[in-house]
Amino acid sequence: MIQYCPDCSARLELRESEHRQRSFCPQCQRFHYVQLKVGAGALIEKEGSLLLLQRTQAPFQGCWNLPAGYVEVDESPLETAIRETYEETGLRVEVKGLVDVIFFADDPRGNGILILYACTPVGGQLKASQEAVDPTYFAVGELPENLAGGGHDQAVEAWKRACAGKTGGARP
Repeated sequence: MIQYCPDCSARLELRESEHRQRSFCPQCQRFHYVQLKVGAGALIEKEGSLLLLQRTQAPFQGCWNLPAGYVEVDESPLETAIRETYEETGLRVEVKGLVDVIFFADDPRGNGILILYACTPVGGQLKASQEAVDPTYFAVGELPENLAGGGHDQAVEAWKRACAGKTGGARP
């Protein structure tokens, strides 16, 4: 929880509101709500395999994740998925549709949601970046075990289940 009001710098107090203890500014006379972190990412498939990247930074350093990142205050989640995919993989992508919205509570930076889009490469060159190395397409039976948290592990497991349950057609 935050200790000081981001607007006036007064020390916040805990007060009950809506059956919860919440941060309240006695100077501004209003409650401050801690918000979920919002991330957006891309589920990119090629010939039945899923693109994963190995993280170079904490948290989850060395783990595998989808191309994704936090949504900036002035961009939509869809724009974030496109931007982060390019920054982390060098691929230009087109969004085909929403796959899922996943809640996570395992990231030390805070709880949040990962908004995941099905994407198709339309340009660029697949390459490593400062944030992620070894971009690899993994078949269902070859997925690495050390998946990143923050919703990535849940998304990959859902993709894996969807692949096992389908004999063809579009994946999640």
